[in-house]
Amino acid sequence: MPVYLDHNASTPLDARVLEAMLPYLSGPYANASSLHRYGRAARDGVEQARAQLAALIGCQPQEIIWTSGGTEANNLALKGVTELATPSRVLYGATEHPSVMEAAESLHARGWGVEAIAVDAQGLLDWPRFEAQLQRAPLRLVSLMRANNETGVIQDIERAAALVHAQQAWLHVDAVQTAGKLPLDFANLGADLLSVSSHKIYGPKGVGALVVNAQVELSPLLHGGAQERGLRGGTENVAAIVGFGAAAQLAGEALAGRSARLLALRGQLEAGLRELPGVTIFAEHSARLPNTLQFALDGYDGEALLMQLDRKGFAVSSGSACASGKGEPSHVLLAMGFARELAKGAIRVSLGKDNQPEEVSRFIEALRSFKPRAGAPP
Repeated sequence: MPVYLDHNASTPLDARVLEAMLPYLSGPYANASSLHRYGRAARDGVEQARAQLAALIGCQPQEIIWTSGGTEANNLALKGVTELATPSRVLYGATEHPSVMEAAESLHARGWGVEAIAVDAQGLLDWPRFEAQLQRAPLRLVSLMRANNETGVIQDIERAAALVHAQQAWLHVDAVQTAGKLPLDFANLGADLLSVSSHKIYGPKGVGALVVNAQVELSPLLHGGAQERGLRGGTENVAAIVGFGAAAQLAGEALAGRSARLLALRGQLEAGLRELPGVTIFAEHSARLPNTLQFALDGYDGEALLMQLDRKGFAVSSGSACASGKGEPSHVLLAMGFARELAKGAIRVSLGKDNQPEEVSRFIEALRSFKPRAGAPP
């Protein structure tokens, strides 16, 4: 049986989520902005989902703005906050997702100063350098991941928030990989904006959310509708939003037990990897997501190893799915100071709720069967 080990890229749709969505795929079919009974029925589904997601991530329902996914949420945060301000500076973590990095870099064209925040060899913020960057006023926005999509490294957002707010700047947090895997409390995290996505928690693709503190002024990316308090125009994808809400509720109910089980599976995987010759486990001394492990085998290119594993029935990633196919080493690992050759060998395993210990054992056995390419380092 094929084994899916790429849950940070996307998760399968939970059957219970599909069940919640089905009534909204055939009816209520009205526009959720319509005032008649059919529109109100659709609106009820949207607002119930808003409350379900708010319960998972510790915010108020009215702080949630529906988007098409994590990428749009990240772009809305960075571009929406800067659109209304005189150009100054924006900082982002050097290991951020491409949707944050590229959105930030696009601000150069509007006169913004944009700087990356360095990390150490374990993927954690270089705090002295970060604090020095913060001191160079003026500063408008800082964007940081709660947990990295490749290495799983968890950043100390509470500490960062205190430093950012001391400079009278806003903090955006990409929590796409965090929701449903770790407890998440927007009210106490210190973030001013926070991005999440449905298809990372066994919900449908094509729907996400940006959580926005009421004090933050935000300009919309899309114009032409008054939906989402005028911050995200367009007719709501009611069925997908309902699915996101159902997935959020299920994730909250299963959070503690699921995280403990995934951590045990990751421990089994790490133990097996350490028995193999020439293995590097990235960020192994950092706190990481319970389901995520990134490693490299001496003598193997990551994408070549990925394809060999695929032929044996294992679906893994060589890094972020959004950056795959470029043939370039992981920017995350390069930022952590690893050599290009080693970074190009990276494989990410991201476990899911349905993975079993015997699948991890089979994966380790598959790795044992591979031989380094000719001329590889011993």
